[in-house]
Amino acid sequence: QVHMVESGGGSVQAGGSLRLSCAASGYTYSSNCVGWFRQAPGKEREGVAAISRGGGSTYYADSVKGRFTISQDNAKSTVYLQMNSLKPEDTAMYYCAAEMYGGRFCALLNQAYFNYWGQGTQVTVSS
Repeated sequence: QVHMVESGGGSVQAGGSLRLSCAASGYTYSSNCVGWFRQAPGKEREGVAAISRGGGSTYYADSVKGRFTISQDNAKSTVYLQMNSLKPEDTAMYYCAAEMYGGRFCALLNQAYFNYWGQGTQVTVSS
Protein backbone atom coordinates (compact mmCIF):
# COMPACT_ATOMS: atom_id res chain seq x y z
CA GLN A 1 0.00 0.00 0.00
CA VAL A 2 1.36 3.40 -1.01
CA HIS A 3 1.29 6.12 1.60
CA MET A 4 2.02 9.81 1.14
CA VAL A 5 2.07 12.01 4.24
CA GLU A 6 2.47 15.78 4.08
CA SER A 7 3.61 18.08 6.88
CA GLY A 8 4.97 21.57 7.40
CA GLY A 9 2.03 23.75 6.54
CA GLY A 10 1.07 26.78 8.59
CA SER A 11 0.28 30.47 8.59
CA VAL A 12 2.79 33.11 7.53
CA GLN A 13 2.79 36.70 6.42
CA ALA A 14 3.42 37.68 2.83
CA GLY A 15 7.11 37.48 2.01
CA GLY A 16 7.68 34.67 4.47
CA SER A 17 8.81 31.10 3.93
CA LEU A 18 7.64 27.58 4.68
CA ARG A 19 9.05 24.15 3.94
CA LEU A 20 6.65 21.32 3.24
CA SER A 21 7.65 17.69 3.59
CA CYS A 22 6.21 14.61 1.91
CA ALA A 23 7.10 11.23 3.37
CA ALA A 24 6.51 8.41 0.92
CA SER A 25 6.40 4.69 1.47
CA GLY A 26 5.07 1.48 -0.01
CA TYR A 27 6.44 1.67 -3.55
CA THR A 28 9.67 1.72 -5.52
CA TYR A 29 10.63 5.15 -4.36
CA SER A 30 13.41 5.88 -6.78
CA SER A 31 11.71 4.98 -10.02
CA ASN A 32 8.88 7.42 -10.26
CA CYS A 33 7.88 11.02 -9.89
CA VAL A 34 6.53 12.92 -6.89
CA GLY A 35 4.60 16.11 -7.32
CA TRP A 36 3.15 18.90 -5.21
CA PHE A 37 -0.29 20.22 -6.01
CA ARG A 38 -2.49 22.82 -4.37
CA GLN A 39 -6.14 23.67 -4.22
CA ALA A 40 -7.56 26.97 -3.06
CA PRO A 41 -11.22 27.33 -2.03
CA GLY A 42 -13.44 27.50 -5.08
CA LYS A 43 -10.62 26.69 -7.47
CA GLU A 44 -9.42 23.58 -9.23
CA ARG A 45 -6.39 21.71 -8.00
CA GLU A 46 -3.25 22.76 -9.85
CA GLY A 47 0.24 21.38 -10.20
CA VAL A 48 2.95 23.33 -8.41
CA ALA A 49 6.17 21.34 -8.76
CA ALA A 50 7.42 17.83 -9.42
CA ILE A 51 10.64 15.91 -9.22
CA SER A 52 11.75 12.86 -11.13
CA ARG A 53 13.00 10.52 -8.47
CA GLY A 54 15.52 8.68 -10.58
CA GLY A 55 17.22 11.53 -12.43
CA GLY A 56 16.33 14.39 -10.14
CA SER A 57 14.84 16.57 -12.88
CA THR A 58 12.52 19.24 -11.53
CA TYR A 59 9.49 20.97 -12.99
CA TYR A 60 7.60 24.05 -11.84
CA ALA A 61 4.43 25.93 -12.58
CA ASP A 62 5.10 29.41 -13.93
CA SER A 63 3.41 30.96 -10.92
CA VAL A 64 6.03 29.60 -8.51
CA LYS A 65 9.21 29.60 -10.57
CA GLY A 66 12.01 31.38 -8.78
CA ARG A 67 10.19 31.21 -5.44
CA PHE A 68 9.62 27.49 -4.78
CA THR A 69 12.19 24.71 -4.83
CA ILE A 70 11.42 21.00 -4.85
CA SER A 71 14.06 18.60 -3.59
CA GLN A 72 14.39 15.06 -2.33
CA ASP A 73 16.21 13.02 0.28
CA ASN A 74 16.31 9.47 -0.99
CA ALA A 75 17.69 8.13 2.26
CA LYS A 76 14.61 9.45 4.06
CA SER A 77 12.18 8.73 1.24
CA THR A 78 11.07 12.33 1.55
CA VAL A 79 10.37 15.11 -0.92
CA TYR A 80 10.45 18.74 0.16
CA LEU A 81 8.91 21.93 -1.15
CA GLN A 82 10.73 25.05 -0.01
CA MET A 83 8.46 28.04 -0.49
CA ASN A 84 9.96 31.51 -0.32
CA SER A 85 8.55 34.98 -0.97
CA LEU A 86 5.08 33.66 -0.26
CA LYS A 87 2.09 35.62 -1.53
CA PRO A 88 -1.53 35.63 -0.37
CA GLU A 89 -2.45 33.88 -3.63
CA ASP A 90 -0.32 30.90 -2.52
CA THR A 91 -2.92 30.18 0.17
CA ALA A 92 -4.26 26.69 -0.44
CA MET A 93 -4.30 23.10 0.70
CA TYR A 94 -1.09 21.51 -0.54
CA TYR A 95 -0.95 17.85 -1.51
CA CYS A 96 1.87 15.58 -2.55
CA ALA A 97 1.26 12.71 -4.91
CA ALA A 98 3.12 9.88 -6.59
CA GLU A 99 3.12 9.26 -10.32
CA MET A 100 3.29 5.59 -11.23
CA TYR A 101 4.22 5.75 -14.91
CA GLY A 102 7.96 5.66 -14.49
CA GLY A 103 8.17 9.43 -14.46
CA ARG A 104 7.03 9.77 -18.08
CA PHE A 105 4.38 12.32 -17.22
CA CYS A 106 6.25 14.13 -14.49
CA ALA A 107 6.80 17.33 -16.46
CA LEU A 108 3.11 17.74 -17.23
CA LEU A 109 2.17 18.51 -13.59
CA ASN A 110 -1.19 17.01 -14.44
CA GLN A 111 -3.02 15.42 -11.55
CA ALA A 112 -4.56 12.85 -13.88
CA TYR A 113 -1.25 10.98 -13.98
CA PHE A 114 -0.68 10.92 -10.24
CA ASN A 115 -2.13 7.90 -8.56
CA TYR A 116 -1.48 8.17 -4.85
CA TRP A 117 -2.28 11.21 -2.77
CA GLY A 118 -1.72 12.42 0.75
CA GLN A 119 -4.29 14.13 2.93
CA GLY A 120 -2.87 17.58 2.44
CA THR A 121 -1.40 20.34 4.58
CA GLN A 122 -2.84 23.85 4.78
CA VAL A 123 -0.79 26.90 3.86
CA THR A 124 -2.21 30.33 4.68
CA VAL A 125 -0.44 33.53 3.65
CA SER A 126 -1.73 36.81 5.04
CA SER A 127 -1.11 40.22 3.54
